[in-house]
Amino acid sequence: MTVPPPVHAPRHWRPTPLLQATFALHAGALGLLALQPGLWPWSLGALAANHLSLTAVGLWPRSRGLGPNWVRLPPTAAGQVAITIDDGPDPKVTPAVLDLLDHFDARANFFCIGAMAQRYPDLCREIVRRGHAVENHSQHHDHHFAILGPRRMAREIAAGQDSLAAVTGQRPCFFRPTAGLRSPFLEPILARHGLYLASWTRRGYDTRNRDADDVVRRLTHDLAAGDILLLHDGNAARTAAGQPVILVALPQVLDRAAAKGLKTVTLRSTLDRPPR
Repeated sequence: MTVPPPVHAPRHWRPTPLLQATFALHAGALGLLALQPGLWPWSLGALAANHLSLTAVGLWPRSRGLGPNWVRLPPTAAGQVAITIDDGPDPKVTPAVLDLLDHFDARANFFCIGAMAQRYPDLCREIVRRGHAVENHSQHHDHHFAILGPRRMAREIAAGQDSLAAVTGQRPCFFRPTAGLRSPFLEPILARHGLYLASWTRRGYDTRNRDADDVVRRLTHDLAAGDILLLHDGNAARTAAGQPVILVALPQVLDRAAAKGLKTVTLRSTLDRPPR
């Protein structure tokens, strides 16, 4: 399959106020050391505090301190919510998820792992054929993704992008790192690829929460237009009866969204310039 050209042109990377302050602090610390070498403990302490703050922000998946982050749909997405499904495709779970979505005439966003898409290409193509979006969840879903150096992080993102595009014929528009954790290196890489970071409004912790009712409660309490919900078809926890939690929770989530008059949409459909 021929890989299509990028959907979006590279974005211009703009450092956030936190990163601008970081650059200024590093420059100031170096200048201070040059003028007053004896003040190195103070300079080192200031730099350590700054790096701790960067780490804390990176560990908060919904923060915008390191760059733009979709934690909600844009205001123009009136009456709409987004279902996002991570860590697949999984041949034991994803087909049943697709059938549930068909039953409710719902649309979803599958953040797929590139290596899994290569392993199950027909399943990944079926996701797109049924009207859903496949987005980038990295090539290997490395649990240490957030502490990768910039070159390796860039390779993970680019490889995932190329793998998913080659399998589905569509280039992803959004990226979600493993567990939503990231570092200051991420946003410049996403900008070069024209990708957007996607987080969530609420999650059910369904990779470790075996209580489907609790997952549903977490996802639907005060559910409102603009919400982005997170579930998993890959690495899904099992209920006490042995069922993947998503298969028990998803119908209830879709029922409650419909009862509130909310339509499920793909993230890419809400972009100012939808992909071709």
